[in-house]
Amino acid sequence: MKSRPKEPDAALAAALAGDLRALFGKLKRRLREQANAGDLTPSQVSVLLRLEREGPTTMSNLARAEGMRPQSMGSAVALLEAAGFVSGAPDPNDGRQTILSLTDTFRTWIREGRAARQDWLSRTIRAKLSIQEQKDLAASVELLKRLVDD
Repeated sequence: MKSRPKEPDAALAAALAGDLRALFGKLKRRLREQANAGDLTPSQVSVLLRLEREGPTTMSNLARAEGMRPQSMGSAVALLEAAGFVSGAPDPNDGRQTILSLTDTFRTWIREGRAARQDWLSRTIRAKLSIQEQKDLAASVELLKRLVDD
C-alpha cells in the first residue's frame, strides 16, 4: 500500500503566502520604476489598461466597469485625452454618446514601457543569478503558474 504524502504544513504555507505577496509587491514597484509612468494615477492606468484589454467603449460603460461615478470618469478621461492617450469619436448608433479608444501615442508609450521593464528584468536576472539559479527560477515560475492557473 502506497503511503499518502503528508498534508502541507499550514504554517509553512502561510509564511510562503506572506513572503510571495510581499515579494511580488516589491517586484511590481521595481518594474513600475523602469517604465516612465509619468504622472498617471492608478485609476488612469486602470482605465487605459481596460481600454487596451476590452477595446473602445463609452464613458458610461467605462465608469461602470471601473466602479466610478461618470463625473469622476469624465475628469480622468479628460486628462488622458490631454496627454494624447485617449480619443473620442461620436457613437454611430447614438450621437449623444462618445466612443473612447486608445491612440497610437498610447500604444507606442505602453509598448516602450513594457520593453523597458522586460529589459531591466532580463538584465537583472543575468547579472544576479548563476545559470543554475536561473534554471531554479524557471522551475519556480512553473510552480507559480500552477498556483494561478485554473
